[in-house]
Amino acid sequence: MSDPRVIGHRGASGSAPENTLPAISRAADMGVAMVEFDVKLTRCGTPVLMHDDLVDRTSDGHGPAAGFDLAALQALDAGRWFDDRFAGTRVPTLAQTIDLLVARDLDANVEIKPCPGRTAETARQVVEMLMRLWPADKRPPLLSSFEIEALATARDLAPDLPRALLFETLPSAAEMDRLTADLAPVAVHLWERPIDADVVAAVHGRGLALRAWTVNDPTRAVHLVRLGVDAVFSDFPDRILDALA
Repeated sequence: MSDPRVIGHRGASGSAPENTLPAISRAADMGVAMVEFDVKLTRCGTPVLMHDDLVDRTSDGHGPAAGFDLAALQALDAGRWFDDRFAGTRVPTLAQTIDLLVARDLDANVEIKPCPGRTAETARQVVEMLMRLWPADKRPPLLSSFEIEALATARDLAPDLPRALLFETLPSAAEMDRLTADLAPVAVHLWERPIDADVVAAVHGRGLALRAWTVNDPTRAVHLVRLGVDAVFSDFPDRILDALA
């Protein structure tokens, strides 16, 4: 049975090229219940999986992702940079990814990762595609973002889709209260480094789940779960699953 305490970060991005269908399939093979991935828009407004504003790090192309239309972006090789075994891997669209998630019975954390100046537009396109293509009988996707504007747009367009606040460090108590009241999140996704018992209490005390990113050390993962962290994101979910077992 899959373990909801471990989430594949950009798929299983330690074992396959991040934010690709092979990485998501690899995570499913490892036994996770959920995968996280980043979504931004092409020049023509198609939601695709990619983390960086530039395509350079994770493909054989160069330049801003927002400068490519879909055909040009999917002509890039998004796998060889990771390993020759993945040569020919393409940047997937969100629609293609939804098909795979359904086929592999995976839950999804969709991080809205807009290119500069496209925050509301990205949130709108992502939410509209999810509402159109996500099966009604499947657990709804969880939306997260560092961009408060993106979460607010998602709230306005699809208030029933769950949302998670994404931080490197937890804001002040007053700011947390304001964001919780305004955005009605169900969770906080926090960089693992500053998490301690007080942070867990502060998040859980507001009725929110706490998930930690990105945890690749099995010993640290076990410690965080013992502290009360609800789940950890990992590039190597198999290692964390083994440790928690």
